[in-house]
Amino acid sequence: MSPYSLVFFLLFLPLLPFLKGLIISLLPYKSSRRLPPGPRGLPIIGSLNLLGKLPHRSLNDLAKKYGPIMSMKLGNVTTIVVSSPQIAEKILKTHDLVFASRPQNEAGKHVSYGNRGIAFGEYGHYWRNIRKLCTLELFSAKKIDSFSKMRREELVMMVNTIKEAAKAGKIVDVSDLVGDGIEKMTYRMLFGKTSDVRFDLKGTMLDIMDQAGAFNIADYVPMLGPLDIQGLTRKIKDMRKTMDKILDTFISEHEEAASTTRPEGYEPDFVDILLSVSDKSEEKGGDLTTLIDRDSIKAILVDMIAAGIDTSRTTIEWIMAELIKNPRILKKLQQEIKDVVGDADIVEEKDLRMNLGLVKVRQIVAQLVHSFDYELPNGMSASDLDMDEKFGLALPRENHLLVLPSVRI
Repeated sequence: MSPYSLVFFLLFLPLLPFLKGLIISLLPYKSSRRLPPGPRGLPIIGSLNLLGKLPHRSLNDLAKKYGPIMSMKLGNVTTIVVSSPQIAEKILKTHDLVFASRPQNEAGKHVSYGNRGIAFGEYGHYWRNIRKLCTLELFSAKKIDSFSKMRREELVMMVNTIKEAAKAGKIVDVSDLVGDGIEKMTYRMLFGKTSDVRFDLKGTMLDIMDQAGAFNIADYVPMLGPLDIQGLTRKIKDMRKTMDKILDTFISEHEEAASTTRPEGYEPDFVDILLSVSDKSEEKGGDLTTLIDRDSIKAILVDMIAAGIDTSRTTIEWIMAELIKNPRILKKLQQEIKDVVGDADIVEEKDLRMNLGLVKVRQIVAQLVHSFDYELPNGMSASDLDMDEKFGLALPRENHLLVLPSVRI
């Protein structure tokens, strides 16, 4: 082989995987399986061009044409889209083990420490054990009840903040207020303190959720992954480093504190519990030694932060927006809550007994509904309240919910 031929071969070799993927994507798709009806895709991109800026709405429109079960090629990925509640129940409940795993993607791989958390983890031995650990150690009724006093304290402070704004006739940003309150609750449950001026945990988590929910072409055309043409993988890695610094600092501080004598009546937070489980598994030399290491702890904490800060805030934000947009339903709910709690200032958790996530959401919503009436700024009518959403993992509102509150109770 001549030197020129050798140089050409060495330069061409790295392109072979790319060319192979390109050729495969251009070939007509054939499958021995009968697939549901769906749009005919284009070469390479499939039907990605049909998704638009709000894919969930585009999929809803397509379902009206192709039915409650349709198939689509999203890049190289054959995707089955279900839009029927009855069929979704069969998938998520009746046949949940078959569909338990989440599709692997670039964001999950980096944010969840190699898919070691619950949200992005692949169903199997590891995932079942981690889920069991969280159910028994973190979300037991006893553990949830142990934080009820803390949640009440944060709720009272939230109510007082709105009352002060109402007396001064000021506009309240419900999105920010609820987000800040939930951040403090999450901080205290996970890390044993209301905040830390060294870090912007909420801002970092919201940035991660935005990037994790962003469309990444590499998830659908894997051959483009190494190129990172959108720069999303680089961004998510940078955010992972920021989150890593925060979590490593908190975990190290808990490890140091564990070597000292705790004050009487000290209530362990989630990090304490996870470190305790990790230590016990190492002592026993059992199966959990391969499960609960530092990266596992951080992956679980990321799931908890995301669920606590982003998902709960977004849920409350949309519930309040819907109630304010529909004053008749708001008044009906106010009366139903009053029938339960009377003229009490605070809606107690015992009135709304549910699991941790629902307790937090329902109690905050019930309190905001019970304590205040709402008008919209600048004389805007309820029917004019915008209900635009922004695409992402939790589909938050496009614009913050701004209100003029008045005290009821």
